[in-house]
Amino acid sequence: MTCTIKPLQAADCERWDSYVRAAKGATFFHLSGWKEVIERAFGHTTHFLFAEEGGEIVGVLPLAEVRSLLFGHSLSSTPFCVYGGVLADSAAAAAGLRTHACELAQKLGVDALEMRNMQATDTGWPVKELYYTFRKEIDPDDEVNLKAIPNRQRAMVRKGIKEGLQSEWDDDVSRLYRVYAESVRNLGTPVFSRKYLRILREVFAEHSSVLMITHKGEDVAAVMSFYFNDEVIPYYGGSTAAARHIKGVNHFMYWELMRLSREQGCTRFDFGRSKAGTGPYSFKKNFGFTPEPLPYEYYLVKAQAMPDINPLNPKYQLMIKVWSRLPLPLANAVGPLLARSLG
Repeated sequence: MTCTIKPLQAADCERWDSYVRAAKGATFFHLSGWKEVIERAFGHTTHFLFAEEGGEIVGVLPLAEVRSLLFGHSLSSTPFCVYGGVLADSAAAAAGLRTHACELAQKLGVDALEMRNMQATDTGWPVKELYYTFRKEIDPDDEVNLKAIPNRQRAMVRKGIKEGLQSEWDDDVSRLYRVYAESVRNLGTPVFSRKYLRILREVFAEHSSVLMITHKGEDVAAVMSFYFNDEVIPYYGGSTAAARHIKGVNHFMYWELMRLSREQGCTRFDFGRSKAGTGPYSFKKNFGFTPEPLPYEYYLVKAQAMPDINPLNPKYQLMIKVWSRLPLPLANAVGPLLARSLG
């Protein structure tokens, strides 16, 4: 049969998501809800495409366009997400989606088309060797999971417990945002808007949670997580300056998330992506996770080389140092204007 490429319409969202939930290699970031999130939270133009054969969806490719005076003009699958790229049942469907995406990139005049793949392809496009993902199975036995954490990190989990740290679920994003905003400011990174986190919770109400960590009644850490096909994905999180004086806060938080997610039936923990040579990369590896490379690939249109918009780029170092010293109210006010372009 002939494979037809179509743009996603509201009436197609249910069958798009049914396809994603059943497709091999699918991720949470292929769900149609990201179209609404990106449009409502950032105002970016989306181009979600699907391949249809005999009236059935046989492939999907979520794309969104980001324009920025500072960071350029890109088309990505998918901005603000760690995974993306073509998801298809056949080579023909995958080729159709990829060809359509390249034609769209040329028509839009972007600098580059970015595919945030989990697996390498045979396209021959330039591949950025920067990010790694960290994923592992969750055992049904908590003791087995705890022993799987290397000794030094496991000791930090136990110290967090002895410190009297407590965990609790929260339906709102206000407490999470206060913790998260302070955490990313301290790292020198512009914070996303509170609106964005609120929209994520609204759109993915059944696929997200907020876990708060408290010490003597004070919020010291928090994480927003996503859930997809029995997998938990901690995504936006952080800890406050006060947490530095309490042993094991982050270790306790991620252990608690794993433990509680296991109780809810999750069988895999996805620690998300990190850049090699960074603190988060070391933390996840030392927590017992094996890094796996993420082969992000690029179809260059106007750009002469792959984009290099990341904190490790030397040209952003001064900005990062200055940002980490900004008063928190100022960072929270200005940050979302920059963060919307850092997809």
